[in-house]
Amino acid sequence: MRVALHTKVRADCIEEYEAAHRAVPAELTKAIRAAGATQWTIWRSGTDLFHVIDVDGYEGMITELGRLPVNAAWQTRMAGLVEVAHDYSAGGADTPLPVVWEL
Repeated sequence: MRVALHTKVRADCIEEYEAAHRAVPAELTKAIRAAGATQWTIWRSGTDLFHVIDVDGYEGMITELGRLPVNAAWQTRMAGLVEVAHDYSAGGADTPLPVVWEL
């Protein structure tokens, strides 16, 4: 399945956010893949971040990552950089965007 997310980086943290993503810990990328993601791309337009994730099951991936200390550490780091904190509950920032059209 493919899901899209929308988050926002703080305007004063764009450089730090991008630098962090140039050095995502190998342990975290390994965990994301083990949780079922085959691709995760983030685009930025100003402070808007758009994520597209190809994953076996999004909810399962979120549940699995939620159990891991490496993910908790990453989320803590990101919480200081984004305006919309990751929130895996219904209606939170990590709720997939609805599909409007596909080719």
